[in-house]
Amino acid sequence: MEEKEARKGAMTAAESGGKITYFVVASCVMAAMGGVIFGYDIGVSGGVMSMGPFLKRFFPKVYMLQEEDRITRSHNNKNHYCLFNSQLLTSFTSSLYVSGFIATLLASSVTRSWGRKPSIFLGGVSFLAGSALGGSAQNVAMLIIARLLLGVGVGFANQSVPLYLSEMAPARYRGAISNGFQLCIGIGFLTANFTNYETQKIKQGYGWRISLATAAVPASILTLGSLFLPETPNSIIQTTGDVRKAELMLRRIRGTNDVQDELADLIEASSESNSNASQQHGFLNLLQRRYRPELVMAFAIPFFQQVTGINVVAFYAPVLFRTVGFGESGSLMSTLVTGIVGTASTFLSMLVVDRVGRKTLFLVGGLQMLASQVVIGVIIMVAEVRDEGYGYAVVVLVCVYVAGFGWSWGPLGWLVPSEIFPLEIRSAAQSVTVAVSFVFTFAVAQSVPPMLCKLGAGIFFFYGGWVAVMTVAVQLFLPETKNVPIEKVAGLWEKHWFWGELTRKRDIQGTTSVSI
Repeated sequence: MEEKEARKGAMTAAESGGKITYFVVASCVMAAMGGVIFGYDIGVSGGVMSMGPFLKRFFPKVYMLQEEDRITRSHNNKNHYCLFNSQLLTSFTSSLYVSGFIATLLASSVTRSWGRKPSIFLGGVSFLAGSALGGSAQNVAMLIIARLLLGVGVGFANQSVPLYLSEMAPARYRGAISNGFQLCIGIGFLTANFTNYETQKIKQGYGWRISLATAAVPASILTLGSLFLPETPNSIIQTTGDVRKAELMLRRIRGTNDVQDELADLIEASSESNSNASQQHGFLNLLQRRYRPELVMAFAIPFFQQVTGINVVAFYAPVLFRTVGFGESGSLMSTLVTGIVGTASTFLSMLVVDRVGRKTLFLVGGLQMLASQVVIGVIIMVAEVRDEGYGYAVVVLVCVYVAGFGWSWGPLGWLVPSEIFPLEIRSAAQSVTVAVSFVFTFAVAQSVPPMLCKLGAGIFFFYGGWVAVMTVAVQLFLPETKNVPIEKVAGLWEKHWFWGELTRKRDIQGTTSVSI
C-alpha cells in the first residue's frame, strides 16, 4: 500500500513532464545504434560458427567432426550434441565479454566525469576497428584480437546508451524509449541472421568475411552520429554544474518552457551527489547501506537475464538447429525466423510497457518462457527415444520462448537498471550491471557447448528452473517504476515492504512526503 501511494505522489509530479519531441526521437534513435552493434555481434558470431568454410579455416577439428556426423548421423546417437564442444571455438564467442567486462568498468569514470556522449563515441570507434580486423582475419589470433576490440566497443556502448535513453526520455514514455535499446539489439540480431543466411550461399567460401565486416556499418553510424548528439540535462549538471545550459536543454527536449519541477529534481539530485564525501569513488558508494537495494538489483537483474537461457538461442541457435537435423542453410533460416519473432515481440513491449507496467511483463514473459522451455525439453527427449524428427516443433517452441523473452527480460533487463539508480551512483551502478552481464554472458558462452554435450535436452530444464526463480523474485522484491520520474524512483525503495526496513529515509521531494 505504501509503495503504491509513493508511486502516485511521484506520478502526480510527472504530469508536466513534457512530450515526445522530434529532437528527443532523433537523438535516441542515433544513440540506440549502440544496441544494433551489440545485437549484430551476438547474431553474427553464432551464424559464422555454423558455416563450413569458416570452421574449416579456423577450427578444422570441429569441421571434420561435423562432416563425419553429417555422413553417419543417426538420431539415437547423442554425440551430435558434442560436435561444437571446443573451448577454442567458444573462446571466439566469449572473448568479447572479457574485454567488455573491463571496458564497462572504465566507462563508468568516463561517463560520470565527461558525460554520456564520449562513452558512446569511444564505443563506436572501438567496434569499428574490431569489425575491420575481424573481416580481414587470417588466423585465430586475429579473430580473438578483433573480438577483444569489439568487446571494448560493446562495453562502452552498453554502459552509456541505456543511461542516455532513460535520461532523455519524459517520465511517462521512459519505458517505451528505453526499450528501444533492446529493440535495436533485436534489429541488429535480425540483420546479422539475414546477412549470415545470404552470405553462406557464396560458393567461393568467403561469406563469413562479409558477415563479420558488415558490423562496420552500424558502428560507423554510431561513431559519426555521436558527434552530433546532445548531452543529457542530467549529465550537464553532473559534469559542468551549468544549470542554465541544462535548463535550455530540458526546454528543447521536453518541448515546453515549464521544466522547473524537473530541473529542481536534477539540481537536488546533483547536489546530493556532489555533497557525498566519497564522490571520487563511485563504486564505494554502492557499498553503503542506503544503496543496498540498488546494489542487489545491479547484480540480480543482469544475472537473471543471462540465466533465462536466451544465449543458448542467441549464440548457438544455428548450432542447436543443426543438432536437431537441419542443414547449414536450414539452421540459418530457422535462426532468422526466431530473430523476426524476437524483434516483433520487443516492439510490442515498447507499446505496452508504460501502460501495463514492468512487473506485469516480467510475470507474463516469465511464465511463457518457463512453459516453452519445459515443453522443448520433453519433446526432444521423447523424439530421441522414438527416433523421430522433431526439428520443426523445436523451431516453433523456440519462437514462443523468444517472444516471451522479447517482451520481458530482453528489454526490461536494460530498462529497469537504467532507471532505478540515483544520480550519484548511476554511472557506477550501471557499470556494475553491465559488468555482471558480461561475466555471466561469458560463463554461459563457455558452458553451453559442454552442457549441451552432457545434458542434451536437459539443458532446457536447467534454465527453466532459473526462470521460475527469477519470476517469483521480481514480483516480490522489485518496486513498480511505471511513469515515475527518474530522479524520484529512489523514494520507492523505502516504501517497499522488504527494502524499506533496510534503507534509511531519503529526502526525495514528492515521494517521501506521502503520509504513512
